[in-house]
Amino acid sequence: MLEERRQKLRELLRDPDDGVRRAAAAALEKLEAAMDLEQVLAALKNGKRGEQVRAIYALERIDSPQIFAPLLAAVKSSDPDIRSAAVQVLGQKKDPRALGSLVPLLKDPAPAVRVHVAEALGRFADRRLVPYLAAALRAQDAELVIGAVRSLAAIGAREAWEKLAPLLGDPRPAVRRAVAEAAAELEL
Repeated sequence: MLEERRQKLRELLRDPDDGVRRAAAAALEKLEAAMDLEQVLAALKNGKRGEQVRAIYALERIDSPQIFAPLLAAVKSSDPDIRSAAVQVLGQKKDPRALGSLVPLLKDPAPAVRVHVAEALGRFADRRLVPYLAAALRAQDAELVIGAVRSLAAIGAREAWEKLAPLLGDPRPAVRRAVAEAAAELEL
């Protein structure tokens, strides 16, 4: 049945209408990704580091309940690149079940993981995340602070302003700029 659907979508790639071709290409990409799920999960479990990272990013295109457990396992990996990739994909998926695994990673030893977590949390638009992101505003790492500021802006909670306002005096221009941009996104 899936092979028949793939064939029909491939035929639509030759449709005279550009919009139909684009829609068929997007659907075909998702379908083929789902059909490759077993291979992707095998690469994530048994592959070398680079293969595992590519497998995690491949899971972003797959809509299946089977991807959640492997992604949560990946955020516990000893490899920061694997944790970072998993955090990014979980952020894109916006599954609230991931929050319990993501929030503690704001204190991850790897700076890149912390930054990716701060950025990912804003995609959830969950006001309960404001205190966690506000705590990240005290970090020395400018990228982490900026990620937390942008996530607070994405959440839009009015109460975030009292946490952001002191950063208007931060010595780092990029931080001040991020706070100024965030001010426009918060609830009035």
